[in-house]
Amino acid sequence: KGLSLTYEVGEMPESRYSAKATSKGTLHELQDLEDLSANLRAAPNNGGDGKEVVARDYVSEAVYTQERPPPCDSKVLLHSCCAPCSGAMFEEMVSKSLHVTIFFYNPNIHPRKEYDIRKNENKRYAEQHGVPFVDCDYDEKSWFTRMEGLALDPERGQRCTACFDMRMEVTAAYALENGFHAFTTTNATSRWKDKSQVNGAGVLAAKKILVLPRYWLYEWQTDAMTKRKYEISVEKRFYKQEYCGCSYSLRDSNTWRKQQGIPTVRIGGDTAGLGTRYFEDAEKDAEEESQEVVDSFFKDAENQFGDETRLEKVYEGRKKNAGTAEENNW
Repeated sequence: KGLSLTYEVGEMPESRYSAKATSKGTLHELQDLEDLSANLRAAPNNGGDGKEVVARDYVSEAVYTQERPPPCDSKVLLHSCCAPCSGAMFEEMVSKSLHVTIFFYNPNIHPRKEYDIRKNENKRYAEQHGVPFVDCDYDEKSWFTRMEGLALDPERGQRCTACFDMRMEVTAAYALENGFHAFTTTNATSRWKDKSQVNGAGVLAAKKILVLPRYWLYEWQTDAMTKRKYEISVEKRFYKQEYCGCSYSLRDSNTWRKQQGIPTVRIGGDTAGLGTRYFEDAEKDAEEESQEVVDSFFKDAENQFGDETRLEKVYEGRKKNAGTAEENNW
């Protein structure tokens, strides 16, 4: 307990940076598993090779659910995006007598200063509870490679799907290699995330393995869980991050803030762009991320913040892989 582990780039599946967004949401991925099971049941008992076709329930082989959670004493790998999102989930899992390991693989977080702040705080929280913490290499080059062509995508678009797919693929690979029974992610707790995107990526990653580890589909966004999330964040005085994490979300968050007359994001330090730097008041902190605020941001984001050409302007004149370092300003 309390062990700090590592997962190096060379150990990770190479597909993480070469694949493109493939998951299509929770319902689609579950239906695909249902269809696989139905096709197998409909197949002739004799497959032509003399072997009997055995019926299988691919959904139950790939997924744990609210009604059918991992059994007591199961090993669960919790992919964590940050300490504030992991607190209530971790408590819930421990209450179910599960053995939790926190897995920090977030190559999307930019810049490195923000990445280190979030990682170190998550690691500190794990150490306080004597929980193993897997400190993955900062794999940002692979992340940017996988996101090629998606820089102009809107929030919650294909880029976010590709990001969730990548992180769940690596999480599932580590879980498989290290004998975990289940894996899941704190991304499923946040109002800023599309749960269908998040869970769809998890189900797809599990579908590629089948049997164990299974992806754990659970309703982590209940009122009680959300309330406890902010309470723990205040108790631990967690750092309050001001954007999702990637360079594109930082770009879009600052665009929206300027339009709303809100100071731009500040990274690190004791002063935040909005509100307090650390969680101090559970009710006020929750109001800053209320469903109304979240919905307002994404409504504006879908409309390109009122300027359909704004991103072309942002990247206008930039060159990548130019002849000299001075020209290469991408």
